[in-house]
Amino acid sequence: MAYDKGLAQRVKELLEEEPGFNEKKMFGGICFLMNGNMAYGILNEDLIVRVGPVNYDRMLKSPHVRKFDITGRPMKGWVMISCEGYESDKDLAGWIRQGKQYALSLPPK
Repeated sequence: MAYDKGLAQRVKELLEEEPGFNEKKMFGGICFLMNGNMAYGILNEDLIVRVGPVNYDRMLKSPHVRKFDITGRPMKGWVMISCEGYESDKDLAGWIRQGKQYALSLPPK
């Protein structure tokens, strides 16, 4: 599997100044961490965002969003957004804000 390097660059530009931001290649894609906690990922052209269990059902009702499921077992608290859902800079920034808010609520690793 591969990942959209253009999307990865857009995500990095939004987060690179944030304290505790880091990136790691894994599972054939790329993951972005905040204080050691996974917050985002990119797999193929999909943006993966950790929204947490409280926001999960509400986020699944958003356009272009589906469960994060690459193994047949969806990961609750994580969503996948197709390219139409993050195409605009405003939409991408909103998803980044969602993931950052949840990741920073967790204890640092």
